[in-house]
Amino acid sequence: MAHLIKLPSVAADTSGGNLHQWLKKEGDTVAVGDALAEIETEKAIVEINAEHAGVLGRIVVPAGAASVPINTVIGVLLADGDDASAIDRVLAEHGGAAAVVAAAAAPAAAASTAASAAASAPVSSATSSAASAATSAAASSAAPAAAAPKASAATPASNTPVPGGRLFASPLARRLAAQWHVDLLGVAGTGPHGRIVRRDVESARDRAPVAAVATSAGRPAARRVPHTGMRRAIARRLTESKQNVPHFYLSVDCKMDALLALRAQANHGGAVKLSVNDFIVRAAALALREVPEVNVSWHEDAIEYHAGADISVAVATDGGLVTPIVRDADVKSLSAIAGEIVELAGRAKINRLKPEEFTGGSLTVSNLGMYGISQFAAIINPPQAAILAVGAAERRPVVAENGDLVAATVMTVTLSADHRAVDGAVGARWLAAFRTLIENPVRILL
Repeated sequence: MAHLIKLPSVAADTSGGNLHQWLKKEGDTVAVGDALAEIETEKAIVEINAEHAGVLGRIVVPAGAASVPINTVIGVLLADGDDASAIDRVLAEHGGAAAVVAAAAAPAAAASTAASAAASAPVSSATSSAASAATSAAASSAAPAAAAPKASAATPASNTPVPGGRLFASPLARRLAAQWHVDLLGVAGTGPHGRIVRRDVESARDRAPVAAVATSAGRPAARRVPHTGMRRAIARRLTESKQNVPHFYLSVDCKMDALLALRAQANHGGAVKLSVNDFIVRAAALALREVPEVNVSWHEDAIEYHAGADISVAVATDGGLVTPIVRDADVKSLSAIAGEIVELAGRAKINRLKPEEFTGGSLTVSNLGMYGISQFAAIINPPQAAILAVGAAERRPVVAENGDLVAATVMTVTLSADHRAVDGAVGARWLAAFRTLIENPVRILL
């Protein structure tokens, strides 16, 4: 029988996403596990994979649709032996549930679907009024399978808006255009059927002349940049964290000379180049193993003790901060951690992380040392109970054991902890364990 393709719950803290693009066309054969479409959430672009084999019979929600709620019907997959009539039949059978979703989505979808409502395919006489409401409100631009290629061919191959004012551009392209102040009306699309995609916006940005808009007083005018979905998510989560989580802060100075010498020796002629941050990530994981009371998350009904030491690594992207996770960092080699961080950070910067790769985690490491920041305190990323802020390793005068004043390379780190889940003495024990590992780096290799 035919199967409905619904927008899945792509992350625990999201209610939906933008339909970035379809990776299959109507009429394409689909195997179990094939990537059908891409959904853009607040932090990443996520693939939707097929749960059944068959043929993509109808695309209900077109590419470019914004704010599509979870469980919205976005397409129909035909099984072997099904014909086009099965599409109407399966929509009718699930009309009640789809109508509820459509009612919630209708306010956001109404403006973009009004112009194409007349072209929507009428369902069979067996289709209930609830199913009709669902298919017209959730994606009234859907046409019969046979007519879909024609509609696609009519899509403009330039940047000219279609009747009704719609400009064909991917959600990511729109977001980057707003961020970089690129007028999409002046951008020619090179995507499918003239759709404006990321590379088109990047090219327009690189071609744009550098010019300042002056006021009457001769000063540059202020600019207003609309919030992206990621920026809104960061603002919401960090505001909630600062307001609801009782932070306390502990700082220590770590002598880095032995670690830097060991790193130089390990990198000499090695295929994988280790960074100081790689040592820090593994040391943080080993310290969690030594002081498991910090490897926890706060929930209203219980404290959750994590089985593995999963370290989130803060990565700065054009859209904001993303924290991909190195799972089980306490049992991985430094070279494995180094390679994983490079790979995760690379995909984070192009919004290609999977939700499970940045959701959860035991503790976050936020390193601003490469920017010359000596010391700072970071905001906890709930439901984690701690975050480690890492400053620069810099030469400072220190007092040696014999009382002499000598120069040493010192790094200041600050642990922000959730006092609901972690007591001060527990946090101090973890930080002492971390410093011991950093100052005796051979133990990080074991």
